Amino acid sequence: QVTAKTAFLFILPQYNVSVPTADGELVQYHYGLKDLVTILFYMFIAIILHAVVQEYALDKINRRLHLSKVKHSKFNESGQLVAFHLTSMIWCSYVVVTEGYISNPRSLWENYPHVYLPFQVKFFYLCQLAYWLHALPELYFQKVRKEEIPRQLRCILLYLVHIAGAYLLNLTRLGLILLLLEYLAEFFFHMAQLVYFTDENNEKLFNVWAVVFALTRLFTLTLYILVMGFGLPRVENQALDPERGNFFSFLFNNILFRMSVLLLVCLFQASMMWHFIHFQLRRWREYWNEQSGRKRAAAAATTSTKQQTKPLKRDSGYHENGVVKAENGTSPRTKKLKSP
Repeated sequence: QVTAKTAFLFILPQYNVSVPTADGELVQYHYGLKDLVTILFYMFIAIILHAVVQEYALDKINRRLHLSKVKHSKFNESGQLVAFHLTSMIWCSYVVVTEGYISNPRSLWENYPHVYLPFQVKFFYLCQLAYWLHALPELYFQKVRKEEIPRQLRCILLYLVHIAGAYLLNLTRLGLILLLLEYLAEFFFHMAQLVYFTDENNEKLFNVWAVVFALTRLFTLTLYILVMGFGLPRVENQALDPERGNFFSFLFNNILFRMSVLLLVCLFQASMMWHFIHFQLRRWREYWNEQSGRKRAAAAATTSTKQQTKPLKRDSGYHENGVVKAENGTSPRTKKLKSP
């Protein structure tokens, strides 16, 4: 029994509470320090799954493609993220649909703070934190190039701040929708990269990703304005109460604080759109340079072919035994006149 209790501490979410409802009692969860033990356990699970995907899927594809070292590293990164984003999208979609967060947008801010979580919501957040924490030692295990480490570290830390912030500040419902939108855009981007590595002439998925990315940025900004600009300021309990998990309601009642937060959100989304536009312009510039180079090469090849097939001018008459004869059979040489 002692071993079983210890095992449950690692495997199952802790801090369960029976919450009375109209239909009876419902078991829900809140967070605490014991969550760190569960996150540690699922970090090791994520490392094992990472190795399985690498060994039985990505390495086999890499042997067939014969990619360079740079492309090999990016292919592995995109392959791992495609598997993770696809799994997380399906899981997150199931959670938000079954919990009614999509059908009832008011539930994103009603009854804030959302201290007590359903089992699947808490377990989803613990697994998400475990995955992005496991990505830190994976930088060493995968022998990532030094030039790529700052970019990947920045990405990992942004995800950790977002997920941990939503979990600790009791904004889990809003965090789920934002994660779903972000994973949708990231899935198409990394899927487009995988297709591009297998066939460099196929860039159709990049166009799909561009549309999805722009739409997700629009929905993300709209959701922030809806929840933080109009939803949280209308919450009934506006007093600061850290013990009950109320961190934001009284702050969002202040219009100056509310506008400052929305301005920061808009600036962050604008910076992402700027990097996106810069990436698209660079990709189009490379595409047109490649097309113009192909046209110049084709024109040069056509010119050289015409020069090779151009007929050579020949002297009038014909050759006989190495001597040029005139058409009437006489020699073209001028005859010397005999002096009288």
